[in-house]
Amino acid sequence: MDSSGTRRQNTRRKLFEAAVTLIAEQGFSSTTVDEIAERAGVAKGTVYYNFASKTVLFEELLRDGIELLTVSLQQASEETAARGGTRVDALDAMIRAGLEFIARYPSLTQLYVAELWRTNRAWQSTLMQVRQKAIAVIESVLREAVDRGELSTEIDIPLTASALFGMVLVAALDWQSFQPERSIDEVHAALSRLLQGRVSGS
Repeated sequence: MDSSGTRRQNTRRKLFEAAVTLIAEQGFSSTTVDEIAERAGVAKGTVYYNFASKTVLFEELLRDGIELLTVSLQQASEETAARGGTRVDALDAMIRAGLEFIARYPSLTQLYVAELWRTNRAWQSTLMQVRQKAIAVIESVLREAVDRGELSTEIDIPLTASALFGMVLVAALDWQSFQPERSIDEVHAALSRLLQGRVSGS
């Protein structure tokens, strides 16, 4: 990538970081383009040079963020397979990858969860599409686990994939907001026990 391309990528990253932080702090409607530009340390015109509007900026922010999470989940699955792990091991690695992502981008995750249920937003269809990409990665691993006899054929794969995705999001946000003294290892261990059915007394 040439220097101009690198500069633009860096500028877009600054704008993303500024926008996600401000919107998490005060909401989308209350956040202005002036504030985003000021927080990013760029001129207001730079925002419109890179994005047609605040709405477009936010839509791309959500899409890029969740696609990055999807890549992290996929990589965790592939790395587990390369080590000879089971598909359940891959699901466990994906939980860890999700926790690490959310720990790194807590504001983005808070925004995603908040916006997911608001059906009147211009970016709702985009949000549904990128969510489905992440869910599809989990579904694929679940399906392989069932085919290999690692999991019961009775599980509802789409619903279970959504449940695992939601479990990681909510548990991680709860950890970040209310139990920050816990280590990621503790949180991962708790979710791992749920995944592997080791929470009963038997």
